Amino acid sequence: MADTTIATANRVKQWDSNFFKSYVRANRFKKYMGTSTNAIIQVIENLTKQKGDAITVPLVGALDDSAGANDGSSDLVGNEKALPNDGHQITVAVVRDAVVVNMEEEQASPVDIRNAGKDALKTLAMRYLRTAITNALHSIDGVNYGSATEGNKDTWLTNNSDRVLFGADIGNQVGGDHSASLLTVDATNDKLNKALVSKIRRMAQEADTANSDGIRPHSYGEDEETFILFVGSRAFRDLKADMNTVLTDAEKRGKSNPLFRGGIDLYWDGVVVREIKEIPVLAGVGAAAADVEPMFLCGAQAIGVAWAKRTKTTLRKEDDYGFKHGVGFFEMRGVEKIQYGTSTPIDWGVVTGYVAAAADA
Repeated sequence: MADTTIATANRVKQWDSNFFKSYVRANRFKKYMGTSTNAIIQVIENLTKQKGDAITVPLVGALDDSAGANDGSSDLVGNEKALPNDGHQITVAVVRDAVVVNMEEEQASPVDIRNAGKDALKTLAMRYLRTAITNALHSIDGVNYGSATEGNKDTWLTNNSDRVLFGADIGNQVGGDHSASLLTVDATNDKLNKALVSKIRRMAQEADTANSDGIRPHSYGEDEETFILFVGSRAFRDLKADMNTVLTDAEKRGKSNPLFRGGIDLYWDGVVVREIKEIPVLAGVGAAAADVEPMFLCGAQAIGVAWAKRTKTTLRKEDDYGFKHGVGFFEMRGVEKIQYGTSTPIDWGVVTGYVAAAADA
């Protein structure tokens, strides 16, 4: 009697069952990803079940209550309210990468080089998704910030003037001029602190929307609401220093206190602040060539992630007479900041801030 041995190729293919979940779960944004319209980062997988290269995220606002309810003294017929609605289309594209190794190198390695490749590819896929979400948060009407022209940025600022904050004061914004507004961000007075977190939250609540109800926060529990503020490492450092007394006097004692733990979320005035170290520094764009970091206060449906094909591993057929083996991953997805309005697109669930971010001395 002989035991059956599973071929190497078949063992490799078993990655597929866990690869997608493991790399998505490892992403620092995963905590805020979900399939409901209440999620900060809404995941849409409809295209995994049907054909298409784009999917539209429906956006539905609240009904206007300014005129009050019908008290029965007039007909309801002919006086119905219009339901505010719009949609944002997300286009999907291919994302893939691979590694290859020959038999001589595989023999020389003390580790299973193909399984090591699997782990490296999972990390790479996670980084690609994380970068895509970070880029989407700071995108200018669908264009990566680094590729956007000054004209693009000025138009975006004009359309989103009530949801962009430069430094600590709303008055720092120079109407319709993005670069001039950045020049008002001062290295001393415009660092991230508790008061600034509260101000950007109020901006979200008071933002002009189709229903005049402000940007919709993420809801949890029976009646709890929160916004999520994604910030870079330098801004997180400054806020943590400003919250030193709060964290010392009001938080639990010991090593679980956020004061002593790197990278843990902070919480202030209904806002969860999460450090995303990949948020880039805009070097020398502030007052007196100060470094500036963008930050993003997000409500529900701030970002959309649409998958047409979930991540799966791919095999390179043995070539060079079986001397080389390769393995890769493949997926089809799109990641975009959700906007409403066709002629003047406006960020649906994001308030963007810019704060001073001096390098460590």
